[in-house]
Amino acid sequence: MRTVGLLFVLLVHTIVAQAATVQINNQAGEPLAQVMVTRAPVHAPAADLSDDGYAPDGVTNTSAVTLTRFTDAAGRVEFDETPEPVKYRARAQGYVDEYFSTLPDQLVLKPMSAEQLHASYPSNVWLSRLDFDGDEALKKTFELNCAFCHQQASPFMRNERTEEQWLSVFERMNGYGARLPGDDQQAVAVLLQEEYRELREHPETVPAPLPWQEHLHGIEMTEWPIGDGFSQMHDFLLHPNGYIYIGDNLFDRLYELDPATGEYTVYKVPHGENARLGGIMGNRFEVFPKMYNYLGVHSFAYSKKDGSIFITPSMQQALLEFDPVSKKFTTHTMDEGYYPHTIRVDDEDRVWFTLALSSQVAMFNRETSSFTLYDLPARGFVEWLILKSLPLLFWIDPENRPTPAPDRESTGLPMPYGIDVAPDGVVWVARLYANDIARIDPDSGEVTMIDFPYLGPRRLRIDAQGNLWIVAFQDSLLVKYDPMAEAFTKYELPVVNELPYALNVDRQRGMVWVNGNQSDTILSFDIASEKWQVFPMPRQRFFTRDIEISEEDGAVYTTNSHFPTWQSEGGVPTLLRITPLQP
Repeated sequence: MRTVGLLFVLLVHTIVAQAATVQINNQAGEPLAQVMVTRAPVHAPAADLSDDGYAPDGVTNTSAVTLTRFTDAAGRVEFDETPEPVKYRARAQGYVDEYFSTLPDQLVLKPMSAEQLHASYPSNVWLSRLDFDGDEALKKTFELNCAFCHQQASPFMRNERTEEQWLSVFERMNGYGARLPGDDQQAVAVLLQEEYRELREHPETVPAPLPWQEHLHGIEMTEWPIGDGFSQMHDFLLHPNGYIYIGDNLFDRLYELDPATGEYTVYKVPHGENARLGGIMGNRFEVFPKMYNYLGVHSFAYSKKDGSIFITPSMQQALLEFDPVSKKFTTHTMDEGYYPHTIRVDDEDRVWFTLALSSQVAMFNRETSSFTLYDLPARGFVEWLILKSLPLLFWIDPENRPTPAPDRESTGLPMPYGIDVAPDGVVWVARLYANDIARIDPDSGEVTMIDFPYLGPRRLRIDAQGNLWIVAFQDSLLVKYDPMAEAFTKYELPVVNELPYALNVDRQRGMVWVNGNQSDTILSFDIASEKWQVFPMPRQRFFTRDIEISEEDGAVYTTNSHFPTWQSEGGVPTLLRITPLQP
């Protein structure tokens, strides 16, 4: 027993000895706090990517996992050593990135030049300086339609373009799904050309981003790169079985990732023999060198009853079901409704999801395998007529299908978007372009519409008290709606000109987490204290659309879903976890 005890002591000593600390200072010898230090493997694990650059169906690979930590007030950060060859990057606001292969005892960071400094600023602060010649309404129209897939004012977007080139971009983006009004396109093309040029010539007018905060040394970030530069990891799901399920929207693949090992298995979502690229929407991405979106894997929810995973295929009239045990897909076809979008499962095991194009909400009853559709009211006769004519429009071949010309009100497309189920079972929906929210009584089927006093209600979640938390996209706001008091409360975001895409509520800890897709951040809001904390992302041009929260330890997950992905630093999508470090 003494021999075993001695071996145990030696093992513990060895593990402790393997922890290495680096001291990071500036050139004056002063410690630098909040330095982001990222460790990545030198060599990515060998992978089978023989299916057009992707893992074949059912094949398991291992992700090249990265780990990021921040220095404390004394400028120190610690990593456990690893037997695998690794590389490090140190990044701090206002300092030149440093790269090294082993942790030195000390590291000195050099300050950036003025040119480097402004170039390092995230997109949101550059975007804040575009004022569209004082036309605030035009800027908000531009943001609504041109900033929901990728960052605006990024280095790529700030490049010099002619008016004709901008107009060509708008035409292509509207083909992908944007709704920039034709009457505004010429003015926007002129203003983008002029104002981006002015910013490039005078970058000193761009405000500095929010300084990184001291809470960062208490967390670590883990990233799992998956897919490639053409993928789009849209939404994902934390499952009680311990796996994370991520959907590649553009390649109809489901990634089942084990965060404990970094191993992931890819499952291709099946489609019919006669299916066509782009589904009922047509092949909107025909200019891309490769594409595999017959269904358009979108959003996820799981059944608390049996763990089945439900997925909305936005480009089909269907609901997908995935059995995480048998790994089999089931397709539940629908006769009505267009563009299945965000999805939730209630405590009665009913599946609820928005139908973004037909302005409806669908409920799938698992016991009867039947759908019930709830119509959300049109905003006028023209919109009612457009919505009623959708079956005729979708009967026409996508190549020849007419589409209504978009206007600033997005007439014909109120777009029910976010959805959630309250603790009392009531279903709530946000309509993005209509600037309203819907209340659906699941027992009576009654639908009540409530005007939303801000612009761009995108995704919403509900806290433990039944309050709705909603992001106002163009107004850069977090908004609370109290259904009992029928009152809205707005909270300004702590970063400028952010366009928040989504949020989630940690009901257990009373926290709201907001996607900061233009500022390379995730934002947390403490409901009780009304205090914000900001978490910078470990990669630039990190566009996030969804958040999941671990009930066990409060760890927060998101994905880098920038489209196109190759514009993002590193050029591949990643799943990211923010974990509190144990004291």
